[in-house]
Amino acid sequence: MPRVVFVAPYFMDATLRFVDAVASLPEVTLGLVSADPEDELPPRLRSRLAGHYRIEQPLDPRQLLVATDKLRRHMGGLDRLVGALEQLQVPLGQVRDELGLEGMGEHAARCFRDKALMKDVMRKAGLPCARHRRTESAADVRAFVQEVGLPVILKPRDGAAAAGTHRITTMAALEQALSSFVPEMVEEFVVGHERSFETVSIRGEPVWNSHTLYDPAPLTVLENPWIQWTVILPREVHTPDSEAIRPYAHAALEALGMRTGLSHMEWFRRADGSVAISEVGARPPGAQIVALNSYAHETDIFRRWAELVCLDRWEVGPRKYAVAAAFFRGQGPGRRVVKLHGIEQAQAELGHLVVEAKLPKEGQPKGRTYEGEGFAIVRHPETAVVQRAIRRLVSLVRVEIG
Repeated sequence: MPRVVFVAPYFMDATLRFVDAVASLPEVTLGLVSADPEDELPPRLRSRLAGHYRIEQPLDPRQLLVATDKLRRHMGGLDRLVGALEQLQVPLGQVRDELGLEGMGEHAARCFRDKALMKDVMRKAGLPCARHRRTESAADVRAFVQEVGLPVILKPRDGAAAAGTHRITTMAALEQALSSFVPEMVEEFVVGHERSFETVSIRGEPVWNSHTLYDPAPLTVLENPWIQWTVILPREVHTPDSEAIRPYAHAALEALGMRTGLSHMEWFRRADGSVAISEVGARPPGAQIVALNSYAHETDIFRRWAELVCLDRWEVGPRKYAVAAAFFRGQGPGRRVVKLHGIEQAQAELGHLVVEAKLPKEGQPKGRTYEGEGFAIVRHPETAVVQRAIRRLVSLVRVEIG
């Protein structure tokens, strides 16, 4: 029976779905590390734990090592150390190396986490991605712009969800940005339609893929607070987009050192049909993409992920539906939701297609990411129907912030 330690820094709903999936496997003995106390877990989940260890800083590899080793001794051994968050991947790799555990070690984890190192590795492997440079001074940034031209992207090397990312289109904007901070890296701005490509790998071999369409790109959403964001998962497994990126995606995972897990790649399709890889995460995707695949395949992808990382097993049937998520983003100068508009009309027109929704509530704080204050997921066997429905949904629903 595999003995697994799951690191869940805080008991957020999204994280607990992954923890619950692992806990539901009868073959697995599960220990949990967190900063939140055990008694804040749902009782049914708490009852399925073989052990829990609380630490103050779950991203600190030293504290994480102590906690993992304590649980290893308590459970009589340890076979896997897992976690779903982007920020955990390097600390998890460090602890795996220290304890001799199977799975991604520190070096490979850094190749995924450090965006400059990631692009160094991919360009060395001959893979298409934006030109970039590590930067330590304003002079480094200016030199890159002199070579490449504008626009460029200023970003942290270990960012996630476009946090800390800035598109610079003029020299005046560049100088204004540099007067307040120096970015850790700069890269050329790639023009194209942004997509995602998810891959399941088992011991380095890709065994399954999915792909989504972002509309519009997350950075565009962050720059325009009025835009509602959508993510579309087509019913078609093989599309011109998926066939264009698949060989590059698999080659990138091999170069970066992916072993067993579900990875998430973001990439661009240019107007001429060429592709450019943006970033790759060695962890499950956000933006409800795991849920979209669950609805598309009529199976619990959270549980399939748990079987993957704990048991090296992946069994998913054919895709039966196209699915899409609309993310409702508040509009207005305030800090809290004051009213939700258009939901009655949306329900009347599209309610029969909605399979899940988490609607914004009055008094709710304004969200801090491009996923906004709530979402709805629609499903239909035809991709075109889903595309029309999701466009109509974001045109009808408006979240007022005041």
